[in-house]
Amino acid sequence: MTGAVTRGPINLVVLGPPGAGKGTQAVDFAQRQGTPNISTGDILRDAVRAESELGRRAKATIDAGGLVDDQLMIGIVRERLAHPDAARGFVLDGFPRTVAQAIAFDEIMTGHGPLAVVDIAVPDDALVERLARRRVCGQCGHATSVAAGESRTTCERCGGELVLRSDDTEATVRERLRVYAETTKPLVDYYSSRPNFRAVDGQQSPAEVGAALTQAVEDMLAEGTAG
Repeated sequence: MTGAVTRGPINLVVLGPPGAGKGTQAVDFAQRQGTPNISTGDILRDAVRAESELGRRAKATIDAGGLVDDQLMIGIVRERLAHPDAARGFVLDGFPRTVAQAIAFDEIMTGHGPLAVVDIAVPDDALVERLARRRVCGQCGHATSVAAGESRTTCERCGGELVLRSDDTEATVRERLRVYAETTKPLVDYYSSRPNFRAVDGQQSPAEVGAALTQAVEDMLAEGTAG
């Protein structure tokens, strides 16, 4: 297993397009560090369950079929990062998603210690191919990849049926990538000129991506550029 960063608490933002594996890498890195992995989906659900003022506003927006706007999302993240467990570091997956959120996040991070931003880079065509091979068990939810021409239809974990998710078809994936390029990719431009930013090759195996991500964070801390 890839080792933990050895230079003290670290706050990490993981960027990357749909299908790049950023969720998996965020969870793995947080587990190795013993810090909370904070995803936008989780904090939204937590805020709604807690029935905080922001949670009630988010629930009303979601129930009406709307998208949670930047200011509401910023408020929910600010609220979550004020929890005691985030004081020892955290991994953020899914925030910031826009430049407006990133600008607000700069202010939120005041006093939170060093920040590293790592982008998992994968070309669009590779992502389309990767997601077209992904199958999800309809029974336990386990995701797996099938090789080209492979006819495997049974989950190796529980024996359930493997299915292609409706949002993993080529047309849907390319639309998701178009939206990502339009709304979220500008974040890479926002962060890329900063010394606390690195990009890693997401076309490697998950273990190799994890090792590259950890090394990138180590390098930034050693150079004193995470901040």
